[in-house]
Amino acid sequence: MSPKPLDRAFYARGALEVAPDLLNKVLVAPDGRAGRIVEVEAYRGADDPGSHGFRGKTRRNATMFGPPGHLYVYFTYGMHWCANVVAETDGVAAAVLLRALTPLDGLDAMYAARGPAARRDRDLCSGPAKLTQALGIDGALDGANLVTADRDVTIVDDGRPPPQEPVVTTRIGLTSGSDLPWRFHVSEVPDLSRP
Repeated sequence: MSPKPLDRAFYARGALEVAPDLLNKVLVAPDGRAGRIVEVEAYRGADDPGSHGFRGKTRRNATMFGPPGHLYVYFTYGMHWCANVVAETDGVAAAVLLRALTPLDGLDAMYAARGPAARRDRDLCSGPAKLTQALGIDGALDGANLVTADRDVTIVDDGRPPPQEPVVTTRIGLTSGSDLPWRFHVSEVPDLSRP
């Protein structure tokens, strides 16, 4: 099967539906660096106290409110970028945080971007900030249209289906909404983030 970008209908569903279906899809960055999505977390707006959209729309989180199929990139802790896939429908805050990837292409560039902190392949993309650094994703890609590969960033289906029974746990690193079982990951892969 020839890899093809996911269509708008894939993203135009609830974040809790999109999240597990993103597992085993491939995130492709502008220069061809790519990794298989192995860990994600779902976030919803008004009913999710852990979500950026919980208190409403702001300049920082505007992309999260749609339309679906766009990349929502934000800066956190004054030092890291995180990338999310926008879900649901236009006007509703829903997104899926990309937490970890298995590196596939452009590993030399990933190692160069990650620096001495990455000694093994599993160190490259095993966390939301690590994967954005490894793939060169930053605020310039906020709002990029994944369906049309706007700004040369997209998510493709290369034929590997999502796991029939993904591992489901609570989300990591939250003070509110940490009890919700909205983290999904592929079992037995070395590239998962560490809580």
